[in-house]
Amino acid sequence: MLMRKIFQKGDTLIEVLFAVTVFSLVVVGALSIMNSSTAVGERALETTLVRNQIDAQAEALRYIHDSFVATYPNPVAGQPSAEWSKIVANEETTASAFGTCTSPSKAFVVNTSTEKVESNSVITTKVQTYAQLRFSPSVSSEGLWVEAIKSNVTNKYIDFHIRACWYSQGLNVPMTLGTIVRLYEP
Repeated sequence: MLMRKIFQKGDTLIEVLFAVTVFSLVVVGALSIMNSSTAVGERALETTLVRNQIDAQAEALRYIHDSFVATYPNPVAGQPSAEWSKIVANEETTASAFGTCTSPSKAFVVNTSTEKVESNSVITTKVQTYAQLRFSPSVSSEGLWVEAIKSNVTNKYIDFHIRACWYSQGLNVPMTLGTIVRLYEP
């Protein structure tokens, strides 16, 4: 038995260092994958929340348009149908470049709780979390705006470019989303 202990060998210092190095690389790799997965999940959540905000703007525009058409040619003051004239007053001939985080001077948002059109003065492009409307104490838009682009053809319609722009965590370029809603004049 004594002889057996003499011939047993332990791990060398190089073998221990190699094992610790391999273990460290595996742990760092796993943490890196978890971190990037968390960032991807956060961007997916932000995109979903912003898409909901864009869809709410589109539905509010359709509601105002339908109210206007229902009361045409005499919209009712103080009702959503009267907001259509504010929208038409904000028409532009061309849309801003997609992917930029600058809202044009005639951009607006629709306050979805009151169905009122809010001017560019409530729109900021400095976004703390993701593009959204905030309702306290008054409405403000962070990175979300609507542009009304009038048609240049005989069929009168307005294209509404609903844009969102925000900086997501871990990205050097802004995240942008948008859609276009076409509504025809009566």
